[in-house]
Amino acid sequence: MSYLDNIRTFVRVYELGSMSAAGRDLRISPAVTSSRISQLEEHLGVRLFQRTTRSLTPTEQGKSFYRGANDILEAVESAEAQIVDITENPRGSLYVAAPLGVGRRLIAPQVPDFLADYPEVNVRLRLTDRKVDLTTEGLDLAFFLGQPEDSNLRIRKIADVDRILCASPAYIERRGMPKSGIELVADGHECLNLRFPGATEFQWLLTTAEGPKRFRVSGRYESDDGDVLTDWALAGHGVAMKPVFEIADQLTRGELVPVARETPPEPIQMACLFTHRRRQDPKTRLFMEFMIERIASTIRTTGEAGRTAQLPR
Repeated sequence: MSYLDNIRTFVRVYELGSMSAAGRDLRISPAVTSSRISQLEEHLGVRLFQRTTRSLTPTEQGKSFYRGANDILEAVESAEAQIVDITENPRGSLYVAAPLGVGRRLIAPQVPDFLADYPEVNVRLRLTDRKVDLTTEGLDLAFFLGQPEDSNLRIRKIADVDRILCASPAYIERRGMPKSGIELVADGHECLNLRFPGATEFQWLLTTAEGPKRFRVSGRYESDDGDVLTDWALAGHGVAMKPVFEIADQLTRGELVPVARETPPEPIQMACLFTHRRRQDPKTRLFMEFMIERIASTIRTTGEAGRTAQLPR
């Protein structure tokens, strides 16, 4: 197995562009990472990387070996997957990413049940509202809201998620009840924006009588954490656009109420991304099917909160 370990280490160093980053990803020390690369280079009789104190660049031989190394790993994983399918005993670590709200409310609560069914599987759940890269981050699959940018990945749709524009009763009492996106903009309402470094000008896609339309909203509050926006809305600081499942309890209790109901947000797609290679792994397939069923059920149930939420008296 040591030769395969060396190949796996090489692939992660190549993809991440750093010995230390690959070591962290593989949970081995930088010294072990460097040693594995050196052993592989000695075995092959070539230099796979050009090393300086500031950079690590693959050589032409390294670029060529990377293509073959991926084929080797895929063949091994495919063979292992066939054995696992026969024995019905999936094992190993499963690396999963999800947005914060999706992960906290829809995925994390279900992980213990999945692990109870498959005791030899480990789940490494990474929660972030930023966009992730499955290849460079070593992920088996990633749940997301919206449309993926990478057409080379496989996508499995889970559901269309209802969203709602909402604010606290205190905010509405202070600023008034906006009836539409036009009033949100014209009256200068404080809109709470989910935004990431490098994002372009922010707009909300709302449904109007003429069809979907983008509204250039503004506000002094923005964050890359959706739960922070919820906290700000609850504290009366502005209007938030939220998936209904994230704030179903607050809507039911009247802590947040719908606004601009004449122009509700367009639903947003929830799906999971994976590569063809990862899809062949039984534990990836089993986890995906398990979560899709649970998530779709929860979204159907919590969606009712948005439809029945009452306006403040």
